[in-house]
Amino acid sequence: MDSNTPLVTVLIACIANIAGDLLLVAFFHMGTRGAAIATVAAQLISVLISCARISKMTLPFPLRFRNVRWDGGIIRNILSLGTPIALQDLLVSISFLVIMAIVNSIGLTESAGVGVAEKVCAFIMLVPSAFMQSMSAFVAQNRGAGQTDRAFQGFRSAVAISFVFGVVMFYTAFFHGDLLSGIFAKDAPVIAASADYLKAYGIDCLLTCFLFCFVGFYNGMGKTNFVMVQGILGAFAVRVPVSYLMSRWNPVSLFHIGLATPCSTILQITLCCSYLISLLRKQNTQKRCIT
Repeated sequence: MDSNTPLVTVLIACIANIAGDLLLVAFFHMGTRGAAIATVAAQLISVLISCARISKMTLPFPLRFRNVRWDGGIIRNILSLGTPIALQDLLVSISFLVIMAIVNSIGLTESAGVGVAEKVCAFIMLVPSAFMQSMSAFVAQNRGAGQTDRAFQGFRSAVAISFVFGVVMFYTAFFHGDLLSGIFAKDAPVIAASADYLKAYGIDCLLTCFLFCFVGFYNGMGKTNFVMVQGILGAFAVRVPVSYLMSRWNPVSLFHIGLATPCSTILQITLCCSYLISLLRKQNTQKRCIT
């Protein structure tokens, strides 16, 4: 199992994305076109680095283009597992676009503040994202080897370790959001708006250490349909409605709007816990039947 490559490639992609934004948007003044180019370029760099790392690994099969063949059964399995994840990511991204549209209707300073905060969040969420990817690989390998108990043990350990990082990220984002925002902005009102929004993300850091490990665990267990459902419910049953209601609550506060994210995470964790209990009961029932 290689958990370092996903961490390295995601880290490099985030750094390249931010560097590209600073270069194309701040220096060359290319606006949204520059931001889009920076994002695509960062993903391309991540892919190239991944290919380079994989080419140097010892694999149980030769990695050659001529060995690539169409296998209908494998393709169907990949689509059945991957489509729900892709759909969830798409819809969750749309929900954040809706939130951005809500913030844009409030004012230019608030919109710029949230934009800066999202850049900071790209770093803040790097660690839980790495745990999620590592958790998926770890659980899938142990599940394939028939070591389900070890997969559950790994999940508990990942949550404990991730929570330590979550506490650090909470403290940094909640109490020092202005320092983080100051890296990407110089205008005092924009920094203040970004710091206000980051306080809500700081609270979410204490929750995502659980949620992202849950998501990685269920992806590794092949329960991607459930992952899709809980993600969509969190986005459109909580995050978007709460953001809209908070934007209508005078005086308008980006902190209150940002609270929609931890509220959504709480619902998703509740759903994940309930589903985990049902899986454990099913596993215990199967063990009793075998004995």
